[in-house]
Amino acid sequence: MGRVAGKVALVTGAALGIGKASAELLAREGAKVVVTDLKVEEGQAVVSAIKAQGGEAIFVQHDASKEDQWEKAIAATFDAFGKLNVVVNNAGIALGKNVEETTLAEWRKVQDINLDGVFLGTRFGIEALKKSGGGSIINLSSIEGLIGDPNLAAYNASKGGVRIFTKSAALHCAQARYGIRVNSVHPAYIWTPLVQELAQDEQSDAYKRLVSLHPVGHLGEPNDIAYGILYLASDESKFVTGSELVIDGGYTAQ
Repeated sequence: MGRVAGKVALVTGAALGIGKASAELLAREGAKVVVTDLKVEEGQAVVSAIKAQGGEAIFVQHDASKEDQWEKAIAATFDAFGKLNVVVNNAGIALGKNVEETTLAEWRKVQDINLDGVFLGTRFGIEALKKSGGGSIINLSSIEGLIGDPNLAAYNASKGGVRIFTKSAALHCAQARYGIRVNSVHPAYIWTPLVQELAQDEQSDAYKRLVSLHPVGHLGEPNDIAYGILYLASDESKFVTGSELVIDGGYTAQ
């Protein structure tokens, strides 16, 4: 216990799935957590769960793709806890369409949330972490930021962008000696609401097809990713920056 004791962490898209699991795990390991999401009821439920276990947390309704809302979220963090040490840029959406089916409006929406949101979270995160003495920024990419999928054109582009943008930001912070590390996390298919939209239920052919892509023989769970995020948030990873943490059940080893 206490792997991130004394730290303050902001997690976007923390009402459900990987974000929820990460917020709750960081809190259990001693961090004070800012839970942000557009979903108010679900986000407040995460805060309540953290407090019920003796942790400290606040909820901020927050569209991660909007610059002014980042300013408000950071301000709320400092008002509540006086600093910020960890930013987890997790908020994102999926679009299951190939290049011919994808409209420009759909393309832009995916980039706006998945890539622009990470850019803003990293830029505002650097500013806040500099004031707080350094820390860790963790950007959620995907295996789809490493390999292509014919039916995920816009999603591939957004997650590939997150991967290489993370390296640029990491080098900038390292060379500037900010004491800020920036890394990306690359999950395979994790059984979250986002994936459930694609696979319906565990008896469907779509679900079985997804399982078959993973050599370990099953999909991941949100905590599988949350523990990787905890490592990158903690001082255990003090020599890790610009890296890709792939958590994929062997998917990309094939």
